[in-house]
Amino acid sequence: DCSILELLKVKNQWREAFGEGHHRVQFGLELWKRFFDTHPEVKGLFKGVNGDNIYSPEFAAHAERVLSGLDMTIGLLDDTNAFKAQVTHLHSQHVERSINPEFYEHFLGALLHVLPKYLGTKLDQDAWTKCFHTIADGIKG
Repeated sequence: DCSILELLKVKNQWREAFGEGHHRVQFGLELWKRFFDTHPEVKGLFKGVNGDNIYSPEFAAHAERVLSGLDMTIGLLDDTNAFKAQVTHLHSQHVERSINPEFYEHFLGALLHVLPKYLGTKLDQDAWTKCFHTIADGIKG
């Protein structure tokens, strides 16, 4: 699982990569573009938010909500009770959508593809993989 050192590293690296303001929008566009380009079958989950056009206001708003949820979840990695409450809440949102478990791995792949642009050689892929699995496993339930 995600150790204390790994979760602190992921929290710090996420803060740097995700940034703030328009930087977040750019990061999100790159992440979703990669995710959809490599796994177009996932787009079907996003029909209701215009997932065929990642530049649309509907999708941009949804994408920011998803990444804000990830931001909050990463921020809670070192607070066990709050983290459990957060992933339980996210689980309830995801279970009703019948998300294929492999889509979480696809998302991780897109994330690990985009992060090096923002973190360079500081990226710790092992820590990200372990901590992301901790998050995804909580959401999957």
